[in-house]
Amino acid sequence: MKGELKILGVAHGLLLGLVLGSPLVAPSLLPWGVEALFIVAAFQLRLADRRWDMRAGLRGWISHIRMAPLRLVPWAGTAVVAVIAGPQQARLAAAILVAIALGELLVYPVIANLLGRLPRQGLAGVILLLLIACGLAEPGQAARFAMAFALGVSGCVFWLRGPDGETGATLIALGGAMAAMLGALLLPAARDVAIPAAMLCLTLVLAHLSVMRRRPLHWRPVDGAHRFMRRTAGLR
Repeated sequence: MKGELKILGVAHGLLLGLVLGSPLVAPSLLPWGVEALFIVAAFQLRLADRRWDMRAGLRGWISHIRMAPLRLVPWAGTAVVAVIAGPQQARLAAAILVAIALGELLVYPVIANLLGRLPRQGLAGVILLLLIACGLAEPGQAARFAMAFALGVSGCVFWLRGPDGETGATLIALGGAMAAMLGALLLPAARDVAIPAAMLCLTLVLAHLSVMRRRPLHWRPVDGAHRFMRRTAGLR
């Protein structure tokens, strides 16, 4: 299971490094970094898993884990880092492990196939509901991380259904990210909703940039073609 979005993959690796190193720099930002990691990791998982129909049996329920079991190793490292960060972050480590278990064993097998049957407008509604649900939960809780995981999966399906790589779609996602970050700065009460919205929009921006289409070059006859046309015209 390998993703194809190079820019998003590089950003995912950088984010993981920042989360693992955050206890040394800014321990208070660790819950937000972990939440962003859940969104990006779920986006990458849905992108790498090509199946839209779940296989029968227990193996089909966990087939996305069996295809890439090493993908779960960074989560264990993130939980260890949360324990090292101090006593106040001890609950964060338990929340990470519970959330990743819920996301991989329950959330993803249930919603991944259901989301594939929704139109793009329905996916936008699901994303809005998940953002509202994130706002009702406190940062650093397992329920919020699980909803961030579902938000990443929903965002990936929304991106796969849309005009990926187009300049207009990229600018809309960038504008949404900037508006959400500005709202988080100016309205502290909306921070719990604005921050995950900004994270998802930035993920969409990086996904668009990874497959940005070049400007199409229209066919033009070269000098040789012009000479050939003049010669054939003379023969006629």
